[in-house]
Amino acid sequence: MASEQDELIAHDPRSATANSGHSRIPPRGQHTAPGRIKTFFTPGRVLILLVAVAAVIAAVLKSPCRIGGWGAPEVYFAGCYSDWTGLWTSRGLAGDPWAAFRFDSSFEYPILIAVVVTIIALLAHGLTNISESLGIEVGSNLVFYDLNFVAVIALWIFVTVMVAKLAGIRYWDAAMVAVAPGIIFAGFINWDMWAVAFMVAAMWAFAKHRYGWAGVLIGLGTAVKLFPLFLLGAIAVLAIRSGRYYPLLLTTAGAAIAWLAVNLPMMLFNPAAWAVFYEYSSEREPGWSSIWQAYGTATGNTISGEQLSGYAFWSFFIACAAIAVIGLTTKHRPRLAQLLFLIVAAFILVNKVYSPQFVLWIIPLLVLALPNWRDFLIFSVAELLHFWAIWGHLASQTSGYDSQHQLDENLYLAAVALHVTVLIYLTIRVIVDMYDPVNDPVRTTLSETSHPMLPDDDPIGAEFDGAEDKFVLRRSLS
Repeated sequence: MASEQDELIAHDPRSATANSGHSRIPPRGQHTAPGRIKTFFTPGRVLILLVAVAAVIAAVLKSPCRIGGWGAPEVYFAGCYSDWTGLWTSRGLAGDPWAAFRFDSSFEYPILIAVVVTIIALLAHGLTNISESLGIEVGSNLVFYDLNFVAVIALWIFVTVMVAKLAGIRYWDAAMVAVAPGIIFAGFINWDMWAVAFMVAAMWAFAKHRYGWAGVLIGLGTAVKLFPLFLLGAIAVLAIRSGRYYPLLLTTAGAAIAWLAVNLPMMLFNPAAWAVFYEYSSEREPGWSSIWQAYGTATGNTISGEQLSGYAFWSFFIACAAIAVIGLTTKHRPRLAQLLFLIVAAFILVNKVYSPQFVLWIIPLLVLALPNWRDFLIFSVAELLHFWAIWGHLASQTSGYDSQHQLDENLYLAAVALHVTVLIYLTIRVIVDMYDPVNDPVRTTLSETSHPMLPDDDPIGAEFDGAEDKFVLRRSLS
């Protein structure tokens, strides 16, 4: 992604005229200067503009709640529900911006989310006081919501640019992140985008061979949400296969140090508040749109929180073991993004809950693991149907309307089943590409643009890019 100041001259593998061959690389346009980028509309700026347009659309879609408030059932009918405003009052932030760190805290989120929330809450209270001193009446909860909204847009831009950098010569694949319907509709519910930003930043640091910093970013991301930790699992599979353990050890050490650095003070001085998140997670019963909740709703059976903790853990453990076997049995070493996508998808499938904003976790990984607009649109449609189904289902429980005016429960369960089916389909698509790399667009593009300055087969692989196999779980043909 060169800037307009760069005079980038490189060999252009495309033919000078359009052709209809089977090459995955598009023909050069008649106004293209081969290998040269010198324009205001660089790829990075175009991607930022796309995010800006998508953010405006998101702001318009969320405007009914900004204007009319976040009361039920209207918040569900409008599809503009947000945890931000609910937690502002229910967790005491409206009266005390430091509520997440009090000894009697009930804030059920990891430590770095508590830090982010506290900083934004302090800003919200400060801006509200300034406005009121100027005679301008403004609700502090609305200011808190708007500040979080702006922060997510900034993170969205950051994630899009990082995905473009991670995609290498396929940087336009990041346009899927820039205009993702899943982010437009569900990106402004909770603080998940912070964890996504840490995850892609860790992937970028790893791709640049900065393993210590990659570990630090993984540790910080894990202090926001759990899923950035799964990057270590993907690295571990590649380390075992290639016999190169240095990146894994250094990254793991950085992650452990960073996680402890941000968690240890709270663990020592306010263990009760620190433990709220972990106690809540262990005791939580089946949550909305999980396979466990769908099963209970369909059959009438009840699964306790303690039982579910065991079911979810062992299901994920078995899935990870299967992914490790897949990663060690493919003919060609899989890409890091492919393995990470499979791990995160497995976690989503068997997790205790599937909140609508969890779609953010998978979008950048899908773009990097399976950069295909058709599959991305299939995924987006399924997630949008689920997005509206869950709100319709919640509206039916809060509105008090007659049943004929409500969303049928079977439709909600069908939307959950569709979400699960599409995620399994994408998982299979990635596994097929792992076993048959000729269908992998990333590796195909790299092979057709062979250049000493380009990666061999994995733009994010770092030490593992082009590495020879040292350990595999398949019978040798020799």
